[in-house]
Amino acid sequence: MSSALTDLFPLPIVQAPMAGGVSVPQLAAAVSEAGGLGFLAAGYKTADGMYQEIKALRALTSRPFGVNLFMPQPEYAEPAAVEVYAEQLAGEATWYEAELGDPDSGRDDGYEAKLAVLLDNPVPVVSFHFGCPTPEVIESLARKGTLTLVTATSAEEAQAVERSGAHAVIVQGVEAGGHQGTHRDDPERDCAGIGLLSLVAQVREAVALPMVAAGGIMRGGQIAALLTAGVSAAQLGTAFLATTESGAHAVHKQALTNPLFVRTELTRAFSGRPARGLVNRFLREHGPYAPVAYPEVHHLTSPLRKAAAKAGDAQGMALWAGQGHRMARELPAGKLVEVLAAEVAAAQAEQASAQVGSQGGGQIGSEGR
Repeated sequence: MSSALTDLFPLPIVQAPMAGGVSVPQLAAAVSEAGGLGFLAAGYKTADGMYQEIKALRALTSRPFGVNLFMPQPEYAEPAAVEVYAEQLAGEATWYEAELGDPDSGRDDGYEAKLAVLLDNPVPVVSFHFGCPTPEVIESLARKGTLTLVTATSAEEAQAVERSGAHAVIVQGVEAGGHQGTHRDDPERDCAGIGLLSLVAQVREAVALPMVAAGGIMRGGQIAALLTAGVSAAQLGTAFLATTESGAHAVHKQALTNPLFVRTELTRAFSGRPARGLVNRFLREHGPYAPVAYPEVHHLTSPLRKAAAKAGDAQGMALWAGQGHRMARELPAGKLVEVLAAEVAAAQAEQASAQVGSQGGGQIGSEGR
């Protein structure tokens, strides 16, 4: 990775931006203070809400951090399909004594207004999800001294990121919790996700951009393996979800290691876009029928999810989690960064020792011949 980016954070650990109130300033500050790169999630916030969180974070740390933006979504949804899904969810609304949300509450997530704030009040790093910004946007941020990263879930998307002029690509494997950052929501690709190690290899051959790996990473040994595979840093979300500073609901944190939740699935049930979460009642009952309609379904189910959280009902919440969720550790975020860094160092030392041993064995073998 270009020294401009790696100089920002000494450890190859990036805290994933998790929208919905998880990536609060306290979490990002703790990660950055410990030597990683903390992130705020601007998704589902107003431009002013994002700005207030940036101010709060700057009051907690002078270390570099990042802000993540959702790209505006094109018109894909069929209103009739959303109406049918709303009818199916009527029973949920009755159960939780909540009204369904308005599916037409906006598609752009305040993108332009948030960009304006970030150009007027530059931050060290900005990343993008659900698509690739234009070269003009990347250049405008670069002129302010902001480094940019864009999520890609395929080699083709990584090539689009490279053409945009972004400084690095976030390579997101199918193991990742939460929403897949596909540039286009194509239902024919719902079962075509690529595992992280395979994707890293493909992207490494397709582009010259530095890579940040994301997807199911929970231990320092995994980070060390990915560094050996050619990435410059690893982005962890679920690992930080369970930390003390995380803004995740207590029920969500507990569910990560609760034996009732044994696996994850990609589902459209909660938002209309593929996202990985713990399999619960809501996902099982509604996932097969959810339309390709983001963010309409997200707006539609938002009151239901909030009501379930208020009731402490894990069976009705969107329990986003990566495939490594059972390995979650309830630690302060700074301590987790410290533990991960120690695990990386130990794994790298073991790799180096094994390499030396292998070279020595080869020399002995040649002398024996």
